Amino acid sequence: MTTPFPFTAVVGQDDLRLALLLNAVSPAVGGVLVRGEKGTAKSTAVRALSALLPEVDVVAGCRFSCDPAAPDPSCPDGPHEPGAGVARPARMVELPVGASEDRLVGALDIERALAEGVKAFEPGLLADAHRGILYVDEVNLLHDHLVDLLLDAAAMGASYVEREGVSVRHASKFLLVGTMNPEEGELRPQLLDRFGLTVEVAASREPDQRVEVVKRRLAYDADPAAFATRWAEEESAVRQRITAARALLPQVRLGDGALRQIAATCAAFEVDGMRADIVMARTATALAAWAGRTDVLAEDVRQAALLALPHRRRRNPFDAPGLDEDKLDRTLEEFSGESPDDDPDPDPGPDGPGGGGGQPSPDAGPQGGDTGARPEEGDGGEPQPSGAGAAEQPAARASEPFRTKVLSVPGIGEGASGRRSRARTEQGRTTGARRPQGALTKLHLAATVQAAAPHQRARGRSGPGLVIRRDDLRQAAREGREGNLVLFVVDASGSMAARQRMSAVKGAVLSLLLDAYQRRDKVGLVTFRGSAADVALPPTSSVDAAAARLESLPTGGRTPLAAGLLKAHEVLRVERLRDPARRALVVVVTDGRATGGPEPVALAGRAARLFAADSVASVVVDCESGPVRLGLAGQLAADLGGSAVTLDELRADSIAGLVKDVQGTSRRAA
Repeated sequence: MTTPFPFTAVVGQDDLRLALLLNAVSPAVGGVLVRGEKGTAKSTAVRALSALLPEVDVVAGCRFSCDPAAPDPSCPDGPHEPGAGVARPARMVELPVGASEDRLVGALDIERALAEGVKAFEPGLLADAHRGILYVDEVNLLHDHLVDLLLDAAAMGASYVEREGVSVRHASKFLLVGTMNPEEGELRPQLLDRFGLTVEVAASREPDQRVEVVKRRLAYDADPAAFATRWAEEESAVRQRITAARALLPQVRLGDGALRQIAATCAAFEVDGMRADIVMARTATALAAWAGRTDVLAEDVRQAALLALPHRRRRNPFDAPGLDEDKLDRTLEEFSGESPDDDPDPDPGPDGPGGGGGQPSPDAGPQGGDTGARPEEGDGGEPQPSGAGAAEQPAARASEPFRTKVLSVPGIGEGASGRRSRARTEQGRTTGARRPQGALTKLHLAATVQAAAPHQRARGRSGPGLVIRRDDLRQAAREGREGNLVLFVVDASGSMAARQRMSAVKGAVLSLLLDAYQRRDKVGLVTFRGSAADVALPPTSSVDAAAARLESLPTGGRTPLAAGLLKAHEVLRVERLRDPARRALVVVVTDGRATGGPEPVALAGRAARLFAADSVASVVVDCESGPVRLGLAGQLAADLGGSAVTLDELRADSIAGLVKDVQGTSRRAA
C-alpha cells in the first residue's frame, strides 16, 4: 500500500486544510469544493486527510459498511442484528471523470430480476464511500447527471437505484470533496450551491515557501515511509484533535447573537435561498469545536462566511467568486449585539491549520489596454481616429448581454452530454430499441419481452415467469442533447471599430458565450485584424476565460478575413483529432469586408468553402450597418454553406423567428 503524503506536511494552504478538517469534524457542513490552478497540492491534501480520520466499526461481511450499533434496516445485505463489528480505516474513494452511472450508484442484474425475481445488486462507488470520503477530481468536467446524482446522495444520505420498476436503496453518507481548475470550465451555480464550503488555492509567490515545498516533496519521493515517520507525531496530534472536536460538537452552543450575525451576513451579501445560512451555522459550530470551545464567537462567524459564501455570490458565469471583507466586518460589527467577542480579526483556534485570512483575492482578469499587437494600416474607406496609434483603438466595452436564439447543429450526433443539438445519449427520451453493445445499462422492457415471447415453448416454460436469455435483452435507444464546440471567429479590424459597432458586437458574442455556458459547450476564440489571425483562446470549457479575452480585444487595422477562416479551420482539424465525437458550430462575427493582399474577397470565399466541404455547421453574424449595405456577409455565409443572421435577428425576442437552426451542407448528414 502506498504511503500517503502527511497532511501536516503540506506547506501553506491554510484555508484548504481548515475546510477539510471542519468537514472531518462535522460532515454535516456539506463538503468542500477546492478551486485553483494545477500543481497546488489540491489532490495531495485530500488524499492525506483520509489517514487522519478515525477508524469506523462495520458489520462483518457487509458490502455497504453498516454501523453495527445501528445497522441500516434497508441494507441490501441485511437485515443485520445489532452487535459487535470489525474496525477498519475510513476509506477514500475516487470518482473518475469518465465513470458511468452504474459505476457511481451501482448496477442491478436485470436478467436475473426478470427471470428469477432476485434483486442482484452490484454496489457502486457511493456504497464504497459510505462513512468515508468521496473525492471527485476535476468535478467541473464530470457529466451533469452524475454530479446531480452524487449531490443528491450527499444531501439525502442515501442512494437509490431504479431499473424498470426494480429498486434498491442503501445508506450513503460521506465527506464530499471536489477539486477543479476554473480555467477548464465552471460548475453551474445550482451545483456550486450544493457544496458546503469552497476555497481558492494558488501557489505561493514567496521564494522561501516554494523552496520548502520542493524540499519536502523530494524527501517524500526519496523515501515515503521515512518521511511519514518524521511527521507521525504531528499527524497523531491532529487525529486526536479531530476525535476530541467530534465529541465536543454536540455541546457547542450557537447563541441568538451569532445566529443574528449569520442571517445578517447572508442578507447583506444577497445570497439566494437559505442553504448559506444553514451551512454557515454548521461551519461556525464546527470551528468552535475545533478550537475547543462550547460557544460560537464572532470570529467563528467571520471565518464561516469566508468559507461558505464566496461561491454563492455569483450572478452569472463571468463573475469571479469572492467576498468583500470590509463589508463583512462592517456587517458583523453592526449586528454584534450580545456576541461574546466583537473582534473581527479571525483566529479559528490555537495550533491548527487555518489561521484565518480568508481567500486570496480573485484575479479580475484583463481589463483592456494594449495587448502588444502592432499597429496596422486602417481599412480603406473607413474613418480612422487621428493622431498617434490611429490604426489601433482601445478595447471597447461590451454592451449588455441578451438572450439569444438557439443555434444548433443539424443532424444527430453522439457527443458529450449537453443542451444544444440532438444526439444519441444515455439520457433523454426513448426512441427505440437495439441489441446491447457491452453491458446493458438501459433496458427496453417491451422490446425484451417481445424478443423472448416466441421462444417460451421451446425453452420449456412451465411457470408464470418468462424464460429470459441474454440474446433477448434489448437496450433502450435514447435521444437527448449534446454539447458542441462553438468556435467564434471575430473580426477585430478597423471596419468593425467604425461607428462604435464593436461594443454591440462584443455584447452579442458575450450573449452567445452565456448561451454556450448554459448549454454545456466547449468554446474557442479566433480573432483577425491587421495582417494575421490569432487563436485568442484554444477550445476550452471555460467560457469566462473567453469572456475575459473578448473584453480586452482591441480593434484596428486591415481585415484579413481569409486568414481568420484558415486559422479556424486548422483549430477544428486539431480538435477533431482530440475529440472526434464532438461536433462543431462555427460562428463568424464580421461585416464580410475583406482587405489586404490581392483579391481578398475571393480568397476569403475559397477559405470559406473548406468548411462547406467538411460539412461544418456555421452561421455568420452580419455586423454591417449604415444606409449602404454590400451584402458581403450573406455571400460569406453562402460560401460557408451556412446562414447569416443580423445582430438584431440574433435576439431571442426578435420578430424574425423563434429558433434559427444553422443551415448548411452538414444537414445532409442528418
